[in-house]
Amino acid sequence: MVEEVANPRAPGKGEVKIAVHAAGLNFPDTLMVAGKYQVKPPFPFSPGMECAGVVMAVGDEVTEVKPGDRVMATPGNGGMAEEVIAPADSVFRIPDRMSFEQAAGFPVTYGTVYYALVDRAQLKPGEVLLVNGAAGGVGSNAVEIGKILGAKIIATAGSSEKLEVAKRLGADEGINYSKESIKDRMKALTNGRGADVIFDPVGGDVFDESLRSIAMDGRLLVIGFASGRIPAVPANVVLLKNCAVVGVYWEGFAKRYPKKNRENFEAMFRWFEEGKLKPAASKLYPLDLVPEAMDDLLTRRATGKLVIAVR
Repeated sequence: MVEEVANPRAPGKGEVKIAVHAAGLNFPDTLMVAGKYQVKPPFPFSPGMECAGVVMAVGDEVTEVKPGDRVMATPGNGGMAEEVIAPADSVFRIPDRMSFEQAAGFPVTYGTVYYALVDRAQLKPGEVLLVNGAAGGVGSNAVEIGKILGAKIIATAGSSEKLEVAKRLGADEGINYSKESIKDRMKALTNGRGADVIFDPVGGDVFDESLRSIAMDGRLLVIGFASGRIPAVPANVVLLKNCAVVGVYWEGFAKRYPKKNRENFEAMFRWFEEGKLKPAASKLYPLDLVPEAMDDLLTRRATGKLVIAVR
């Protein structure tokens, strides 16, 4: 429901007020409005973990940006509104060639993927990267960045159409987990070796099969549980494979280490300027169709990144 609410207050110390042009939609947004996310803002609130727009005003001790700057931000919530207050550490000037629609869908998924593959997994050129849910917002970014890092990408998805999306982004091989075993196909595709790194935002049965497809000394990245079931990790498999199951909570990392997080985005902005990263909104929704956008995300009708046009 769209309605008029009071304008946000003036930004306080370390805060930035932004005129929002577009907002990205993420799976945690759907959990937050249902009261099922680890962060529970008091109702009523406007969703929107990430957004892009123009700086209206800054509070004391803000040096990263100034009024008039084109920025993206992760306010935590509130991005799906015409104005929002965001912590200065979460606000980044965007490249001149980056549109608001591109920037709105950039921080959460690209930030998560870079942190996961570079910082947590230390993915190396030539390694095999298995990306689950590879046609979704975060999965498609993992394919894209994994390719930049020089990995061999094996994508999984629930339909042949979604695998085609992943292959257009750079995936070398595809596994349709609605029709074939991830474990069996991975054996065939890697001569029995398995995946060095597994990027898993799906959870459930896909996680279970993926763990049994991991190479010796592999790293399984726990990104989320889009399937709805949080899996249990069998410790005997971790022992026998000498592998690591690695949690990836980008929001917590970004808050604890804002300088490192900013360095990560600066590296990705360089990739964007070089034409290596090509962020795109797969579908753009007007603000009054946010419920439809969330439904498309939850029912997996959508591929890629969904973005809300605010103004």
